[in-house]
Amino acid sequence: MKQYTVAVLGATGAVGREMIKILQERNFPVGKLVPLASARSAGKTLQFRGEDVTIQEATDSAFAGVDIVLGAAENPIAKRFAPAIVAAGAVFVDNSSAFRMDPNVPLIVPEINPEDAKNHKGIISNPNCSTIITVTAVNALNSISPIRAMTASTYQAVSGAGAEGPIELMNEVAALARGETYEPKVFPHQIAFNLIPQIGSEQFEGYTSEEMKMQNEGRKIMHLPDLKVSCTCVRVPVVRSHSISVSCHFDRPVTVEQARQIIAKAPGCRLVDDLANKSYPMPLDPSDQDLGFVGRIRPDLTDPNGLCLWCCGDQVRKGAATNAIQIAELLIEK
Repeated sequence: MKQYTVAVLGATGAVGREMIKILQERNFPVGKLVPLASARSAGKTLQFRGEDVTIQEATDSAFAGVDIVLGAAENPIAKRFAPAIVAAGAVFVDNSSAFRMDPNVPLIVPEINPEDAKNHKGIISNPNCSTIITVTAVNALNSISPIRAMTASTYQAVSGAGAEGPIELMNEVAALARGETYEPKVFPHQIAFNLIPQIGSEQFEGYTSEEMKMQNEGRKIMHLPDLKVSCTCVRVPVVRSHSISVSCHFDRPVTVEQARQIIAKAPGCRLVDDLANKSYPMPLDPSDQDLGFVGRIRPDLTDPNGLCLWCCGDQVRKGAATNAIQIAELLIEK
């Protein structure tokens, strides 16, 4: 099998480290791993397949000879290095939001629109984590009747804010248990024993940037240009895995049984839907794995053409690292 030189841009962050872990798990044909990070991390080492690999500073020249770059860095860094990556002849699979809505950049969830990856011009975008988890759960329903609108609420784990999110949650819990106060640094308010109904800054009519991603990215991934989504994103005191409550509104009725049957067979999904036996998705269940758990499927009592469901998925893995590597697998298949 052909071997590939794979760079990870942002290799020392939570998503970058997860990418390296999953490259090993999935036996991706890495001939050479090139971990890239800031100058202060250069020279340190990390483990890959039982060997120490030296971290290099991310520079324009670092991409020479690289086949695939997995991006685990923020927007400014992705934008900074994208031209050098493309000029070097590599394909940039980027986890940031920098290029998601660029009409010339495919936005891919491999279980849904793998064929779009063929149209890349050197850059492929990974969608937002909550968007990936939600569209993976609902996309198969489009084969029964197209989804025309969704109403969604996301319940997003603190690790979605980066490695410091869980640390802040645990520090707050410990401080409160001692009867002390703790000044939040990562989140705008106390997250322990609390919910924060804002993720991102205001973007449109009181909706935040995070909330608008569900509509804008969902349209592009599912090829539903007229899809309308009202979304509320909430940060919750859960360490890992996002949960989403979603009501789908269709052109014609979709029964609960139809939905259960098709979701049970949908790639990337596991049906967990037995209310009588208290069996339903919870964020602990999909943590550290790549399936999205889907359940609580029931009629929407406000819309005869609607269905409600609940889904959970690991936002670090399927919502970021694994999805990017699945995209890379599409590239080497072709």
